[in-house]
Amino acid sequence: MATPSTPIGNRYEFVLLYDVENGNPNGDPDAGNMPRIDPETGHGIVTDVCLKRKIRNFVELVKGDAPGYRIHIKEGTPLNQNHVEAYKAVELEPGKKADLAGVDRARQWMCANFFDVRTFGAVMSTGDNCGQVRGPVQINFSRSIDP
Repeated sequence: MATPSTPIGNRYEFVLLYDVENGNPNGDPDAGNMPRIDPETGHGIVTDVCLKRKIRNFVELVKGDAPGYRIHIKEGTPLNQNHVEAYKAVELEPGKKADLAGVDRARQWMCANFFDVRTFGAVMSTGDNCGQVRGPVQINFSRSIDP
C-alpha cells in the first residue's frame, strides 16, 4: 500500500459503482445546480472534478492534517498560501523567482505534504512557482447506467 514515502508505483484500472436515489450527485452551477445530463442520451454525468473532490473530502475526513495527507485544493483557501509555506520550508524567499533547483525542492515538498498533489498532480506555477506534477491517478467523467 502506498504511503507518503512510497508513492503509487503500479498502474491500476478500476470501476467505481455508486447509487444515488432522489439526489443530485453533481449539480451544474451554470444551470441553477440542476443535475448534469447528457442531452443526447439522457444519462446523468458526474465530472472528474467532482469525483476528485469526493476523494479529497474522504482523505481529509479520515486523515485530518496527518503528515503527508494534507489537501492542497480546498474551498476558500488560496493556493498561493501553500506555495509560500513550501518556499519557507525549503529556505527560499517568497515573492522572489527561484532557480530550477529551488522550484524542484518546493515541488518535492508539496508532494511530500499534500495527498492530492501527489495523487492527482497539480500545476503550481501561480505566485511562488512550485513546478508541475503529473499524478499517477487519472479520473474520467462518470455516466449513469440508466437515463
